[in-house]
Amino acid sequence: MILKDLKSAPRLLMEVELRPVQGDRFQPTGFPDLGAAVYISPKGKRMLLVESAQSIANRLEQTCLEGGRGPGIIKELEGLPYILVELNVKLDTNEIKTKTSSLVEAHRINSPFIIYDEEFRKHFIDKAGYSKGKPLNWEMIGKAFFFYDPNSLLHGAFMSNLEDGRIKVPRAITGFIEAEDVQEVASGGAKIDFLDPTGKIRIQGIGKDVYGNVLYHRMEYTAKRITAYFNIDLALLDGYGLEPEAKELLVALGLYKIRRFLASGLRLRTACDLIKNGDIKVTAPNSFQIPSEKELLEVIQANIKACKDKNLFADPPVTVLDKEAEVGDKKGSTTSEEGATIED
Repeated sequence: MILKDLKSAPRLLMEVELRPVQGDRFQPTGFPDLGAAVYISPKGKRMLLVESAQSIANRLEQTCLEGGRGPGIIKELEGLPYILVELNVKLDTNEIKTKTSSLVEAHRINSPFIIYDEEFRKHFIDKAGYSKGKPLNWEMIGKAFFFYDPNSLLHGAFMSNLEDGRIKVPRAITGFIEAEDVQEVASGGAKIDFLDPTGKIRIQGIGKDVYGNVLYHRMEYTAKRITAYFNIDLALLDGYGLEPEAKELLVALGLYKIRRFLASGLRLRTACDLIKNGDIKVTAPNSFQIPSEKELLEVIQANIKACKDKNLFADPPVTVLDKEAEVGDKKGSTTSEEGATIED
């Protein structure tokens, strides 16, 4: 239904114009030691990065998480595989039960809570045809990711915790938001301490500088135009040699996430609440029309069933791991060992 209109297209490129819900001002993302990312375009226009690719990736993932946080998936997408980890965390003499999943963990299946499970690790290596020091079989790797968590193919995974760390699956769906012809709007405010503006009255033993009145400045922006851009890498998905039903599921799922993000996820920060200024349009291939959210969900659900019937999914689709964990320091050798934090 979708793929026939995208035949031979290497990319699906989309954009949509945005505007503030109220007024003209908005607050962009800020970076440590940098602030807002203002730059000059090749055409000499003063530009601003409103939302980075990393941030948009996180926001697209959140659109399909149960309750917006996970670790499970929304009921509309039940049957889509992912890995759920049920954790027993030892804290002194107590035990805390909690959950995480490949839908919320950094780099998904690479999470130490997942890939260090010996039984799962063995199954994944076998499914991916992985052998240390030997050439990678990307078709088998792609099908292994799809089998356990198709979202990992959409959002990428750097498997630094697996053997020699050579498996790196880039994002198939990316996005970012830019503003054009921007101008600064400088303002400020104050945190008021009604008890003691001088900050001299303090709790015994708590000497942190959190008392008294605190003045601060803030920088917002106006723009002639704000645009969100999205890209689905169809050629990358083709490289995994997936079944037609599997590829169509991934493309429809990517478009579904974009639709949901634009419909309800554009309050990026307290002072950055945006809304669509018109519908999303396809710039390449320009003959393609994006189905509605309802139509995309129907395509996704039909292909979930087709993939299940072809045994392309884990059975049951939710792979449940039971793990014991304990609280250690950052450099400890317990389950606090850190996974990759490098961006795709």
